[in-house]
Formats: sequence, C-alpha cells, structure tokens
Amino acid sequence: MDYQVFDTTLRDGGQREGISYTVADKLAVARLLDEFGVGFIEGGWPGAMPKDTEFFERAKTELDLKHAVLVAFGSTRKAGVDVTRDAQVKALLDAGTPVVCVVAKSDIRHVERALRTTGDENLAMVRDTVRHLVANGRRAFVDCEHFFDGFRYDPEYTASVVKAAFEAGAERVVMCDTNGGMLPSMITKAIASLVERTGVRADQLGIHCQNDTACAVANTVAAVEAGVRHFQCTANGYGERPGNADLFAVVSNLQLKLGLKVLPDGCLEKATRVSTALAEIANIAPDTHQAYVGAAAFAHKAGLHASAIKVDPLLYNHIDPAVVGNDMRILVTEMAGRASIELKSRELGLDLAGHPDTLTKVTRKVKDLEATGWSFEAADASFELLVRSELPGADVARPFTLESYRVLVEHREDGTVISEATVKVRVRGERVIATAEGNGPVNALDEALRTALTGHYPHLKSFELTDYKVRILEGSHGTNAVTRVLLETSDHNREWTTVGVHENIVEASWTALVDALTYGLARTSAPA
Repeated sequence: MDYQVFDTTLRDGGQREGISYTVADKLAVARLLDEFGVGFIEGGWPGAMPKDTEFFERAKTELDLKHAVLVAFGSTRKAGVDVTRDAQVKALLDAGTPVVCVVAKSDIRHVERALRTTGDENLAMVRDTVRHLVANGRRAFVDCEHFFDGFRYDPEYTASVVKAAFEAGAERVVMCDTNGGMLPSMITKAIASLVERTGVRADQLGIHCQNDTACAVANTVAAVEAGVRHFQCTANGYGERPGNADLFAVVSNLQLKLGLKVLPDGCLEKATRVSTALAEIANIAPDTHQAYVGAAAFAHKAGLHASAIKVDPLLYNHIDPAVVGNDMRILVTEMAGRASIELKSRELGLDLAGHPDTLTKVTRKVKDLEATGWSFEAADASFELLVRSELPGADVARPFTLESYRVLVEHREDGTVISEATVKVRVRGERVIATAEGNGPVNALDEALRTALTGHYPHLKSFELTDYKVRILEGSHGTNAVTRVLLETSDHNREWTTVGVHENIVEASWTALVDALTYGLARTSAPA
C-alpha cells in the first residue's frame, strides 16, 4: 500500500474515559483491526504499563496478523541517560515488534518547562533513540508531540526536531495536533511551510489529530490531500477528551471520496460490523449517528426523501451503504408519506405496492397515532403488527385476549416496595389467571403474563426484556402527562422494539408488552 493506515485504538483510544481494556480485550481488538485491513496496530507502551508488556508478550504466540504489523510505543531516552542504558528504550526492543513509534517533544516550551532540559539535549535524545532502534533492526516512527502548536510558536526549533529524526534514520515523522486545536487550513499551511523550510517531502510525513475542534477527521483528510501518506486514527474516534480522528470516517472518505486505495480489497465493506464489535469490546454503546457506520447514517425520515429513494436510493444517499457494510433504513414518523410507509413495509417483508387502499389507510393511521404521541421511528415490531392488521385477509394471531389485569404496589414496614400483578386472559379457549410479584409494576405484569402463557407457548421462556424507556411527551404536564414507553425484547438471537402510549404509564407499558410478546411469538417457529 502507498498509504500507511496506522491505528492507535489500543494506546491513544484506550485513554478515553470509561475504557479499560483487559489483555484479552486488546488481543480481540487487534484481530478485528487486522481484519479491517489497517497496516499498523499500536499496541501500547511496554515497560511503562504492565498490561501492555503482557499484551506484546502474548501477541507473539496468540496473534496471527494478515494485514497489520504490531507497533510498540514509547518515548525517547531520558535527558542525560545513555540510550543503551535507558530501561524504557530497552523495553521497546524487548517487545519484539518490527516497528517502534517514539514520542518526542517538538514544542520548545514543553522541552524547557515539562522535560526541564535544553533544546539541544532534546534533539540529541531524538537522534540517539532513533539511531539505536534502527541499529537494532527496527523501523522507527517519531511522533512529534504538540507539533502544530510548537511550529506556530517557534517554527525553526520544531522543524529542527523533524530534521533530527530523519537524519537519524526515522521512516516517518508524524505531526501531532496534540491539543486538537487546529483547523484544516492551519494543517495544510503548516505542512507547506515545513516542506519549504526543511526540504522534507510531504509523503515522508504523518498526521495525528485530536478532535477538540471537531475537525480531527477533516484535518486528517486535509493532510493527506497535502501529500501526507501516513495517518493515525482510532476506531470510532475513541480517545482522550473529545477523542481522535475516527478510523472508519477517515478511510471511507479517502477511499470513497478521493479514490485513494488505503485498504486491501474487500476490507472497507467490513467497516460497520467491525465498528460495532469494537464498541462492544469497549463496553460503549455504538454511536447511532456516526458517519458511514452508524445505524442512522443512512436512515431517512422525510416523506419527500422517501419518494425520491423509491425511484433511486442514491438520490438521497451520498454513497451506497453496502460499500461500508451498512444498510439504508426508512423511519416511520409523522413526517412519513405514502412512499415512506411503502418502503418501510417492504424493508420488513410486506409488499403494499399492490394494495393502494391499505397503503392509504396505514399512512393515515400512522399520522393520526403520531399526532397523539405515538412514535414508530424506533419501534419496527409495533409498526409491522400495525401493517399486518390492515392487510386484506391478514390474520394477526394474537396469542391471547385480555379479560383484565390489576397491579398493586405495597410499601412494607421494612422499607421494601413490592409490586404484585394479576392477569386474567383467555388462551386458546382456556381462561387463565396468574399472579406474580416484581420489583416494579411492569416487571410484575411481565412475570404474571408469562406465567399465564408459558404453558401454551413454551418459547416465551427465552424472551427477555432488555431495555425499558419512558418519556413524558412535550406539552404534557404533571400527573396528567401522556407517557410513551419503548420496550426492547430479545430471544438471544435477535431483538425487537415495541411502543405503547397512554396517560397511565402502566397501560402504556402493557400495550408495548403485549406487542412484544405477540411479535416474538409470531416470528418464532418453535412449537406451541
């Protein structure tokens, strides 16, 4: 590859608040990044972090990378210390990686105030460390920390750090926007000035951008357009403060918008799956509105959009979602027109094109319901049940009919609060009464209903309520407020979401619960 895709999720990305990778996590992340086709995986800081030292040791026998090479990260030798006796430099070599990336101070203010040494000694630290790494058979990359801030303050000194690294044998010198304060025009101006001042070619340089101005992706792309061939990113933009340049957005922009081949064939289409898998390992909910790979990246709400999409999906999509492994979705809301309803129904496997009267009826019903607080945007299961109920000859098999339900809340003397629910239903001609306790009214109702139905529908045992969201609708106040409930249910193979709306939160929850069980039972092939 002419371009070097350098991922630092395991080092810089791991500095995000809330992320704490185990060694097993780090190995799993590395495998996914390799599958995505990145060229370099910076695994961490051996010697400084025991967990990272263990990672590099285990990686020697547990990782079989197809596309990427591992990179050990560390700093230059300490001021006044012989490089051959510097313990941290020795740990970099002991990691056994073919590439080592060292961070060097390139802002004279940091040299003098943070390192408390001289500019000349800092240059010697860079030269000695790079020469030592190269002499020991390593490819050496140098991250110039605070490059852009330092270059604006004292361009002569910052340029001298770059030259010192190259003179000592560095393969790449990376310009780091460590504080994340740059804009694209500042990036390109600095690169042009550095090239003119030093005679270094732009394609020898690298770029590393933080996202404090929300420009990390744009700044990275700008640097590549200015001739840089090495760019550092993190998966999903993970990193300290607002994060780093998002790997998936950067490579998608470069490959799809600029036509640059930055990944091996067949890898870009794995972007969405890999992004989601990495979010799961980090224990962070995927960003639904993330560019390219987010669940909402190609979701359309307006009826006007849907009308055009019906003719040609690319009219309102900037790319074919499939090229990054994503899907287009149509959202059903009060803004929906007939085209939105038709496309959404088709997405769910229901063809309304041949039923214009039903299409009109469903469109009107959705608009009427949403005017009173319903929302099907995130409740595909409830929407599908609604459509099926309106199709000619359709028979939406309800698993039971309700006679009544009752919920009691008991506050006991010891301070515990227990909910008890009783449901009376008819199932296949049989009247069933069941009672159950729960930690809340909805939990008690769920338990009681399952108790009543499980004898007839054993597959209900695999159903699990995985999320419960309550929203008080705008314009509603106090205890008379209208409540919308979203329930997410899983059978451990797939998930579905249902909605209920009512002035009474229990009734809203009951509606969503009934839809959840109805949909789940209709979708399973398990015998009753």
